Amino acid sequence: MRDVVAQGMADSGGTRWFDLKDSQTGDIRRVFLWVPPGEAPADGWPALWLLDGNAVIGTAVDVMRAQAFWPTGTNLGWGVLIAVGYPTDAAYDSFRRSWDLGPPPGQSYPPFAADGPRVRTGGGAEMARFLLEDVRGFLAGQVALDPARQSLFGHSFGGLFALWLMFTRPDAFANWIAASPAITWEDSFLLQHLDRFDAGSHRLRVHLSAGEWEGDALAPFQAGGPEAAERRAEKARARTVAAAQEMATALSARGVATRFEIYPDETHMSVLPVAVNRALRWAFALADTQARPASPQIKERT
Repeated sequence: MRDVVAQGMADSGGTRWFDLKDSQTGDIRRVFLWVPPGEAPADGWPALWLLDGNAVIGTAVDVMRAQAFWPTGTNLGWGVLIAVGYPTDAAYDSFRRSWDLGPPPGQSYPPFAADGPRVRTGGGAEMARFLLEDVRGFLAGQVALDPARQSLFGHSFGGLFALWLMFTRPDAFANWIAASPAITWEDSFLLQHLDRFDAGSHRLRVHLSAGEWEGDALAPFQAGGPEAAERRAEKARARTVAAAQEMATALSARGVATRFEIYPDETHMSVLPVAVNRALRWAFALADTQARPASPQIKERT
């Protein structure tokens, strides 16, 4: 240890966190906040909100710190990062996120553990109110934000929640990023919201994505594994890549500026840091070169 001259705990580049009580239910959620250096713009900072905050805030902060200082090389401008998670050191609280990120009406499922409580979904409206009222009200006393330049990112269940919130509250954010969204969850009820969706006067931008190995084929390291048959059956049910591409095409047809991407050689979980990087570019790009019609030419590797 004699070559070690200093040591300490990493602080994710100055990220602060606050355990915030839900004004209606009393539940505690953890809100992570990272603010760029310097003075806020006259209209306030643009902001990217991220769901599953415990799992993504470190990646998001590192992307910002590594890229925004060199805008001519990255096209990334400075912005505030707001990530919402739970009071835990783990990446996820699977039980609570099932409720919070599962849009209504929801269902009930067997416990994660043999002696645990049944898992419930359907609390999305509660989570939406917490984000749009409690967290926004709290942040008003912490940082100046530009209300016209707010973005929301979600992965998997978070992507499902983001799309549902866009369909029901298109005024809530200007930019929406749904990575590997669970569109077919609970009998594809989300498509009923798509059928009724009207963005009205809101000029929305939507980025949809999935990993290459979320399509029909298994990742090479999974293909010969003991769970291969079960994984293929789940892929056939979830249709993650196809459902996301179909959603992108449907939104583009409705006049929404939409982009769809497949990230090569990524699975449902390994795709997360790639998707977070892309979310920052979607939210804070200085020159808008990304909004374009959905990209049907992007195909999976065979």
